[in-house]
Amino acid sequence: MPADLTNVLERRGFQSPFPIQAATLPDALAGRDICGRAPTGSGKTLAFGLALAVRTKRAQNKRPTALVLVPTRELAAQVERELKPLADARKLRVATVYGGVGYQPQRNALRRGVEILVACPGRLEDLLEQRELVLSDVSTVVVDEADRMADMGFLPAVKRLLDQTRKDRQTMLFSATLDGDVDVLVRRYQRDPKRHQVATPEEEQGDVRHMFWKAERDERVQLTAQLIGTHQSAIVFCRTRHGAERLAKQLSRSGIESAAIHGARSQPQREAALRNFSNGKVRALIATDVAARGIHVDNVSVIVHFDPPTTHKDYVHRSGRTGRAGADGKVVSLVGREHAADIRAIQKALRFPLRVEAPDRSTLGPKIEIASRPAVEHRPAAENKTRHGERKWRQGGAGRSSGRSGGPGSNGGRPASNGGRPSSNGGRPGPRRRTQRDRRRSA
Repeated sequence: MPADLTNVLERRGFQSPFPIQAATLPDALAGRDICGRAPTGSGKTLAFGLALAVRTKRAQNKRPTALVLVPTRELAAQVERELKPLADARKLRVATVYGGVGYQPQRNALRRGVEILVACPGRLEDLLEQRELVLSDVSTVVVDEADRMADMGFLPAVKRLLDQTRKDRQTMLFSATLDGDVDVLVRRYQRDPKRHQVATPEEEQGDVRHMFWKAERDERVQLTAQLIGTHQSAIVFCRTRHGAERLAKQLSRSGIESAAIHGARSQPQREAALRNFSNGKVRALIATDVAARGIHVDNVSVIVHFDPPTTHKDYVHRSGRTGRAGADGKVVSLVGREHAADIRAIQKALRFPLRVEAPDRSTLGPKIEIASRPAVEHRPAAENKTRHGERKWRQGGAGRSSGRSGGPGSNGGRPASNGGRPSSNGGRPGPRRRTQRDRRRSA
């Protein structure tokens, strides 16, 4: 490696290459296509990052020369953080494009010129349609976590994007698995790739205990709260965004600080949730599968599958957040009757014992009171004081009524014309006045 890059590595505490780096770097630096199979956390980002820092050429405005495709916003941000010190040493510019944030800062970066572009497929296609960049100068492409791309339905977009790059490009593909749809990418877009497979070194493999507990819907919140209460940190996986938000609120009302992370949250919200979880401000992260591959936090004590996954691949992706860097961990799946078939298929595929047991009380802490949502307090009309600019609603249905969605009254949500005083008809809805618009409609 060039001295300026080894100096960067030394300042970051790297004295020798990880196995995936030692295996792939000679071929990557020689410009060969790479097909790498390596688990998350094995050092593959630095492996392709060093090759990009050496081989990437200067770019014109809106015409990047290297492209890194990733499945999630969190992974895009992480890859940028890893690449930036290497790129700075070589006076190369790095930028990221992904959804959940505004377009304009990304447009501005592309217009100034970017050599290495880290992108999620959806936002990148949007910017291409807006003619904010072209990919015809891209001579090196990295497809990172290709198996997750396939799971999330991104492969058609990945193919469209690769078709727009140079035909003689170097293509480096990294994935935890190389079967099925990922193999289609290898055969279609790589030329005689050098294949490298690196397992996690035994000394870096933590002891992870997998447990499958019988738990119906009304038991799962209580069990989850007890598991979080007896572990330093926890990631809890739900199947839907709504489910993640609801569980986070239930836990927070019971005194367990947690944060939800899913596709409907804005990028600043997702980054704040990860940051608060990493520094210990919140004890639990409530996540959906969309976020599973974007969470890279060491020392996660327990993974809880509040809603068990439907495939063994999703189970592996989720569960891989614990037992990292030699640390031990636990994985607990809460299994209701409706999950029995999926869990049995997962256990068969991963060669686990085919059993679901009662919760292990030795793993649980004391019972935690799960607070229900507080009832809405109904106050008399006299107490319904409003601040300036707020809408005034009169209690008991006073005022004119309308079937329109604007709310009580025929004025579409504006304050009643009598200032909120009780009506003279004893609180019954008054007759609805025909407006000029109604007369036009009837005409």
